[in-house]
Amino acid sequence: KKPTPEMLKNVDVLMFDIQDVGTRYYTYIYTMAYAMKAAKENGIPFMVLDRPNPQGGKHIEGPILEPEYASFVGLYPIPLKHGMTIGELALLFNKEFDIDADLTVVKMKHWKRKMDFDDTRLPFVLPSPNMPTVESTFVYPATGLIEGTNISEGRGTTKPFELIGAPFIKSTELEEALNSLNLPGVTFRAASFTPTFSKHQGTLCHGVQLYVTDREKFEAVKTGLSLIKTIHDLYP
Repeated sequence: KKPTPEMLKNVDVLMFDIQDVGTRYYTYIYTMAYAMKAAKENGIPFMVLDRPNPQGGKHIEGPILEPEYASFVGLYPIPLKHGMTIGELALLFNKEFDIDADLTVVKMKHWKRKMDFDDTRLPFVLPSPNMPTVESTFVYPATGLIEGTNISEGRGTTKPFELIGAPFIKSTELEEALNSLNLPGVTFRAASFTPTFSKHQGTLCHGVQLYVTDREKFEAVKTGLSLIKTIHDLYP
């Protein structure tokens, strides 16, 4: 996770140029933090090429990480949906969490906080296999919470994090229960799928597909918690 002194031998500058998705438990931001620490320890300048937050920079949601639970899926006390760009996170980590690297952030041109990724008109190149679309990034702060359960979060399908389900769920029952909550900016459709890998691999699962109908109104963290509670209540 952290570059060794041997890896950094003869390195003049360490550059980070990776697309983040705007959610605390996406680990690329902690790879950056560890690399910044290694750069500091080895006297190497660190440069970050800033990139847009796909979810935009206006909406911040969810609790702050409690430091005693720090790990590679949550290293620093920031909100679950943090609203920052990768360059802003680098500046925050460096100053507030005492990394103190020789840091340069190359800023973006023309980016505004209100922009989501579609507004940039840039091509979305999937940053990892289970983050294939801009839509994936929007539902990730909600359905990423499912990963800690025995419910499939859609890994092994073409719609990871948009599809959630398990063999024991009744899809129409769950669809009706979730839609009756009238959660803002999202609707649910009954769906069945068979994951090709990960949880419930090769087994038919029943559940729902999330459709974000209004990105401005959508409350990802509230939706994720409502999803978990509803499944827990229906299928204890």
